[in-house]
Amino acid sequence: MTIGFSSRVARSTCMLCLAGLLTLMPAAAAARAGRPDPGPPGGAADRPSSLYRSGTQVRPHPGAPRVPDVSALSWVVADAGTGDVLAANDAHRKLPPASTLKTLFALTVLPVLPGGLHHEVSPRDLSGIGPGSSLVGVVEGETYRVSDLWNGVFLNSGNDAVHVLAALTGGWSATAARMQAEARALGARDTHVRSPDGYDAPGQVSSAYDLAVFGRAGLRRPDFARYCAKVDAMFPGRDGSSYGIMNTNRLLTGADGVAPYPGLIGVKNGYTSNAGNTLIAAARRDGRTLVVTVMNPQEGGGHAVYEEARALLDWGFEADGEVDPVGSLLPEGSRPRQGPQAVPTAATAAKPAEDEPGWPETGAILGVAALGAGVTALALRLKLVRDDGS
Repeated sequence: MTIGFSSRVARSTCMLCLAGLLTLMPAAAAARAGRPDPGPPGGAADRPSSLYRSGTQVRPHPGAPRVPDVSALSWVVADAGTGDVLAANDAHRKLPPASTLKTLFALTVLPVLPGGLHHEVSPRDLSGIGPGSSLVGVVEGETYRVSDLWNGVFLNSGNDAVHVLAALTGGWSATAARMQAEARALGARDTHVRSPDGYDAPGQVSSAYDLAVFGRAGLRRPDFARYCAKVDAMFPGRDGSSYGIMNTNRLLTGADGVAPYPGLIGVKNGYTSNAGNTLIAAARRDGRTLVVTVMNPQEGGGHAVYEEARALLDWGFEADGEVDPVGSLLPEGSRPRQGPQAVPTAATAAKPAEDEPGWPETGAILGVAALGAGVTALALRLKLVRDDGS
């Protein structure tokens, strides 16, 4: 007897698997390596902190270098290894993040989309892109590797690439919800996601503190660190052609008269008319990695965000050992009890960090695969029964 298995059943089974995986993702995000969900407002994470105070917060030793005078509405300087915040200004002020929010998008979506996956873009994938969006040039009907789309996200800040990747993982609203869950799992509680690409939307905000959390978490993923450090790449065009794209982070590339910063390893810049210029920048010097976030400089023109980040990075490296931390990027429950402990980053460690996304998601994937296999077996058995009874 020949066993028939309809394509409709196969498609239904695959969709069930995908739905189950996307349902499990927020729980897996919150469970990574014991990383706690900070819980609702009013818990331990709401204890008074100098980072919630207005103005510049710094605890210098005698003779420590003076914090530079910058015009950004909000900024943070932090050690990417320990998570210590060395200085900050209005760190938790809620402001539009622009395309720096794409770092949270990447943290949410990278773990579940293999880079080698190919996808033919449909009109539906590109629907809803906001007018004036930055685009990398994704074309309907063309087939792209997921890794190419990530180049479009990190280098060209392509909202079209974000839309396609979001479509591959459940759609726009579902992606925004998972990003919100990921932010919460990381202890980033100022962030409210409305548009996963960072496009201005009512109620969409983040903070210099949260962006520093996202930047630090991203550097702990080798794939994220690799994408955000790329200066240029080739992007697929029509009919098998390709064209070059360059990273829009001028502090990395040295474009448009902005001198590249020595030791810079990423992360992401952004701009909208509502947010102004925003930037997450990470640099490494003498075995130490700093993360700096700058939101909406009020003076100096469009390149001020880079020059103010440069000044803050210079200060952070010069102030090594000369200031006490004013806070931490680590969620409250995961902070070390006895002094800071070095935390490896993807930029410095060959092997993934222990709390890097991986095993929890792998367990979720295997669990859902087992569920799919069970459904498939049940469908086959029903088919056999139906065939026997015909």
